[in-house]
Amino acid sequence: MIVHGACHCGAIAYEAEVDPARTTVCHCIDCQKLSGAAFRASVPARVEDFHLLRGAPKTYVKTAESGNRRAQVFCGDCGSPLYSADEVGTKAYLLRLGVMAERASLPPQREIWCEAALPWSRDLLPLPKIEKQQ
Repeated sequence: MIVHGACHCGAIAYEAEVDPARTTVCHCIDCQKLSGAAFRASVPARVEDFHLLRGAPKTYVKTAESGNRRAQVFCGDCGSPLYSADEVGTKAYLLRLGVMAERASLPPQREIWCEAALPWSRDLLPLPKIEKQQ
């Protein structure tokens, strides 16, 4: 599947090919902190299937609990998270669904780091719904 991503301000855009069956939600604390949300959804794209169309993203490198160093790539103007990758020798980028035009067509197929999931994040279906803010 071909996807198109762009940061909130539009300074950075990309196109990539992904396998929708590999879409994942991660509940780890790093993903919570780096996304500012209860979890983060992503899908991998091989490096050769990713094409930056415009802009020059910024990178922050974090050390994971495993000791692996992961590059967190984002827009330096608006802060939109774009993807993460191994700092060295990466073969794939983990593209963040939130910046993709096709995000509604990429439902998660698995969840990881569930032991770190916020308890309330596991059962949001019964909450009252408001379709749009006024």
